[in-house]
Amino acid sequence: MRALFLFFVLANILFLAWSRYFSPGDASIDPAPLARQLDPDKLRVLRPGEAPAALPKAAAQAAATPQSVAPLATPAPGIALAPSASCVEWGSFTLVDAPKAEQALQPLSLGPRLSQRRTEELAGWWVFIPPQPNRQTAVKKAAELKSLGIDEFFVVSEEGPFRWSVSLGVFRNEDAAQTRLKALRSKGVRSAQLGPRETMVPKVWLQVKGIDPATEARLKEIARQIEGSELKPCS
Repeated sequence: MRALFLFFVLANILFLAWSRYFSPGDASIDPAPLARQLDPDKLRVLRPGEAPAALPKAAAQAAATPQSVAPLATPAPGIALAPSASCVEWGSFTLVDAPKAEQALQPLSLGPRLSQRRTEELAGWWVFIPPQPNRQTAVKKAAELKSLGIDEFFVVSEEGPFRWSVSLGVFRNEDAAQTRLKALRSKGVRSAQLGPRETMVPKVWLQVKGIDPATEARLKEIARQIEGSELKPCS
């Protein structure tokens, strides 16, 4: 029995010596892990409450770069856009018609917000009653127009081929002149004609500043009552 015990003790000693000095190393175990550390001299343990040091610039940029960028949110409906023009102008009117247009704006009580802009426009067409034999006949035609409720006209008195004709409006294009002619025919003016007439005509634009939606809506209603006029942002 004693011999068997000594045998096991000797066997254990031999196995320990063999595994310690003669057995091959395990491939799955790193024999020198400390040799492959990254900057081991820069590693240190932080104390509680101590902030970490700043990352190098390249590492910080890499850490800050998001993997994906979310699309910008669409503005919620109802957000006010850029305000519309605060000044509009109505025209254009001849020097004779401008005071009548200003009178039409009196219900708006515009006061100092109303002003004028003078221009000159090339009129290519006009509506007229052909020249009369003399001034008395031309004045008689003018009286007939007034009896029909037409006030926008003037008697041509200067020398030339159209002396003693009655002008019923000058226009930039033929379409506008045709519109005026149809309106006159509907009121019973049968002698009116349409023809070309290139001449520079002084015109007036009525400017309204400090416009708001309510005032603009009323301006549009008034502008519809005068054929050939238009509303647009101030020049």
